[in-house]
Amino acid sequence: MLIYLRILLIGSFLFLSQISVAQTTDSTARLQLLFVGDVMGHGPQIRSAEVVRNESYDYLPCFQYLRPQIEAADLAIANLEVTLPGEPPYQGYPQFRSPDDLARALRLSGFDMLVTANNHSNDAGKKGVIKTVETVKDYGFYQTGTFRNAEERELFYPLIVYKNEFKLAFLNYTYGTNGLSTKPPTVVNEIDTMQMRADMQMAQMLQPDLIIVLMHWGLEYQLNESKTQNRLADSLFAWGADLIVGSHPHVVQPIKEHHLLQADSSHKKVVVAYSLGNFISNQTKPNTDGGLVFEIELLKDLHTQRASLGEHQYWPVWRYIHKNKKGRPTYHVVPISAYEKQDNPLGMTDRQQQTMQRFADRTRRHLAKFDSSERLLEAMPSSTTKSVKEQ
Repeated sequence: MLIYLRILLIGSFLFLSQISVAQTTDSTARLQLLFVGDVMGHGPQIRSAEVVRNESYDYLPCFQYLRPQIEAADLAIANLEVTLPGEPPYQGYPQFRSPDDLARALRLSGFDMLVTANNHSNDAGKKGVIKTVETVKDYGFYQTGTFRNAEERELFYPLIVYKNEFKLAFLNYTYGTNGLSTKPPTVVNEIDTMQMRADMQMAQMLQPDLIIVLMHWGLEYQLNESKTQNRLADSLFAWGADLIVGSHPHVVQPIKEHHLLQADSSHKKVVVAYSLGNFISNQTKPNTDGGLVFEIELLKDLHTQRASLGEHQYWPVWRYIHKNKKGRPTYHVVPISAYEKQDNPLGMTDRQQQTMQRFADRTRRHLAKFDSSERLLEAMPSSTTKSVKEQ
């Protein structure tokens, strides 16, 4: 009965979407997706954002240097690797509990979707899973990967998103939850190939234009994907996935294209970004002080209604901790190419700038072996930077 109702609901959404889509004379529709890696909430990050102890926090400066690019994307998607329990105590590792203001800042900075299946999903227990889902949705995000109960999962998973002329299916899984069991009635999507195959079949039954899978997988701090990641990616592509974007290793891993032979002898391009590294965190292990923003264009022939993956690019980002005259830190995500040629950009010390450049050089050398290319960005105008800081 629930599956029937799910299909009925999707059909209703499709009808409404078709009514609202503007007509276009172009024969190809385009949609720009933007993905970032792990949004972490270590203790020093929480303390740096604190405005009124245990009451209000300001995370907007964290994302101010990327806000125009995030807002420009049709859909901007992040992995939220914290819980939002809605009340103190707030804490970082090993059991992440962040203020709701983190989600608010992500929304105001232009993000549209947060996926929540990761190894920290259960850090605040059953109430934390429920409150995180509710808070994220209250801020207007698309959300998937964790659920308040099994009925919610059955009705709304895979997540179907209608954007312009596109109908997209999103799925999200984690390798585990650090040994913290998922308490009923909540659900955390874990990697189970039988369940994942069934979910993929459901996704195909709903007839989206493209299927996108967000995976929390792999081995921490390893710069190349594991054989397990390879095999699972191959299985997901065989089951119908078009795009896979990964997280969890906290370092950048390869981006690879494959061209799959179809029944009609055509070739279908599929892409896997094994790990985008950290978007923002306080980690200090080698290669964890930055990550990637990954962009990909989706194409749809409006005559044949066939969708495909277009060009994709990445841009390295670095976690910059600025300290004011009183020594109070502020965490920022910095698009490296926009600032690396400047002298002491954004008030960085020489040492910080050199550290950022070493991260950029290592990341570029590594990714040059694979199948994507870097997009170079320009620095924000000083007037724009000032107005964002003052919000």
